[in-house]
Amino acid sequence: MPSLADSSPPADLAPLVSAGQLFTRITAQLGHQLSTVARNGNRRNMHSDTPALVVVAHGSRDPRTLRTVTTLLHRVRELRPGLDVRLGHIEINAPALPDTLAALGSGRAVLVPLLLSRGVHVKRDLPAFAAAAAPRLEAGIADPLGPHPLLVEALYERLVEAGWPTGDQPHGTPHTRRHRPAAADTGVVLAAAGSRDPESAADTRRTAALLSERLGGVPVVPAYASAASPTVPEALRALAARGRHRAAVASYFTAPGHFATRSAAAAPWIAAAPLGAHPALARLLLLRYEAALTASAARPAPIARPAPIACLTTAATAAP
Repeated sequence: MPSLADSSPPADLAPLVSAGQLFTRITAQLGHQLSTVARNGNRRNMHSDTPALVVVAHGSRDPRTLRTVTTLLHRVRELRPGLDVRLGHIEINAPALPDTLAALGSGRAVLVPLLLSRGVHVKRDLPAFAAAAAPRLEAGIADPLGPHPLLVEALYERLVEAGWPTGDQPHGTPHTRRHRPAAADTGVVLAAAGSRDPESAADTRRTAALLSERLGGVPVVPAYASAASPTVPEALRALAARGRHRAAVASYFTAPGHFATRSAAAAPWIAAAPLGAHPALARLLLLRYEAALTASAARPAPIARPAPIACLTTAATAAP
């Protein structure tokens, strides 16, 4: 934002400008700057030809979740200055996704779900929100974040932060270093939120397999905090039955919350922090955004079309 010095007239003209005129000039410049900022603090998209990136979070009653997601969006904006990056929630938190889409007005946007697998929100809820915003707003939908190697790298680094030993030197606290495990008795439980959708479970299993490869073949068992089995305690018992008594819990959650806390509490050894605002997630959000733009450019049809009222009503009222 320009300083007051930037708003001042040249020295030889200063005596000719009244205080009122100077105040009017400064006010106009401030008004121009504020016109580029939405009421929720997001900078408005001044380049309408570039679709906005709308990060779609689930929402949580845990205040740490919103703080974490806000930090993650800051990282995205740092990676892509000038891109209109906004946040919308499916439930619980503000801004709600319909409000975010309404604030965009007309133009184009890509909804990038801050979700780790396919499921009801990606398949049903997001298309319904996009259809409701059309034709005023063309809203495309990107793939969920997982599975992807960037997520695996973030999971691995969170485990190392928690005390998982690496090949060169031990990490973590003195306590975790004293208990550096042997490869033969270690294992990992990949704790995820869970879904009744079988494709969601398939995505989580794929991530578990990729993490196992990243850990040099250490067994990684997917487990769920709700809606699916095995639970985290069940997965830990399964590992122990295979002789893997020193097990870590990898937190496959985008942010802190009830499920992540409960899953970590079951860990007999170390528990990694959620993915949070890890730089890999910021990069992955942008990759999903770019992939959605590329896919929509290859199709002759618009990014999103209005759904028939009957279909939209069914989608909005169907049970999970």
